Amino acid sequence: MSRYTADQTYDRAAILRMMGAAVLAVRLVLGWIYWGGGARRFIYAPQKLNPHAHSWMANKLQGGMPGAVLGLGHVISAILHNPTLVYWLLVLVSAVEFVSGLGLMLGFLTRLNAILSIGLSVSLMLVFGWQGATCIDEWTMASATFAMACTVFAAGAGLWSVDGWLMKKNPGLADAGWFRWFGSAPFSARELDAWGKGLAIVAILFTAVFYNYFRGSIFTPFHGGPVSPGKHHVTLSRGSISPHGRVQVLAYLDGGTPAVPAHIVRVVVSGTHGVVEKWSGQALEKAARGHIRNLYKYNKFGPGLFGLKAKMGAKAWVTLRPAKVGHLAAGHYTIIFQNINGKTFKTGATVS
Repeated sequence: MSRYTADQTYDRAAILRMMGAAVLAVRLVLGWIYWGGGARRFIYAPQKLNPHAHSWMANKLQGGMPGAVLGLGHVISAILHNPTLVYWLLVLVSAVEFVSGLGLMLGFLTRLNAILSIGLSVSLMLVFGWQGATCIDEWTMASATFAMACTVFAAGAGLWSVDGWLMKKNPGLADAGWFRWFGSAPFSARELDAWGKGLAIVAILFTAVFYNYFRGSIFTPFHGGPVSPGKHHVTLSRGSISPHGRVQVLAYLDGGTPAVPAHIVRVVVSGTHGVVEKWSGQALEKAARGHIRNLYKYNKFGPGLFGLKAKMGAKAWVTLRPAKVGHLAAGHYTIIFQNINGKTFKTGATVS
């Protein structure tokens, strides 16, 4: 005979103990993930919160801008133009990670910290979910932590937690409304059933919708995503050419991996009768040196060993002095950037 009958009920202490034991590993690991992120910036690698350091987190924020969804790319762009706002935003996010992670590991105000974790997971998905050169790494992290936080919210922390100790010392907390939603007071069987099913549906939709958006394979065929996480892409716009061959163009590195910079090794101006001007290698680097105006202070376009280089999210006005003195006939021309892999990016310009 089964040890438990189908209609057996448990008192609230038993429910608290069993649910806490079932999700203990999930709560500790989720807490460690977020605590670790905050702790690195505040304790172990404080240069990540140093605006003058190479590893300043604003670079990562700018790197996520090209693929941010729901129009957040424009919001990030506006934030990046305000260094004070950038600094305090990144400090705030790091503090939320640190506090919520520590709270989850201790099991203190567990549901409140699970809610904060859900918010962090959603933010991660919206800004960085598109990234991952070999697989969508940030989508995986955001999906997993979202589901883990939903599970912890439904279950609470159990007896092996500060919340459990507080309820043991003060049993009245189990009936306090605020502690039910912010602490770990056990839900009734009916409430737990409803929350568990509801959060499971939300987590599945969160995972599947964003996976389909970034990669397809669910509601649509597989695709590389609206923004490629592996192949660098440069959007050229607002090109202009003077009659003497001076070229100016707005370049935006809006695709590819943030792990390595993009290298532009050749720039060509082509007209009706073929190439009229070109720069490559050291000639390109020399022509652009001192003539690049970056729109952001963090990831930038700049001279490199092979010509020009740029990190993800960089956006700049690039001006190239003519390699040869001459006069261009009036008409339509094409400005072409070629990267180190041979891929080209184009925009038009008119000489009048």
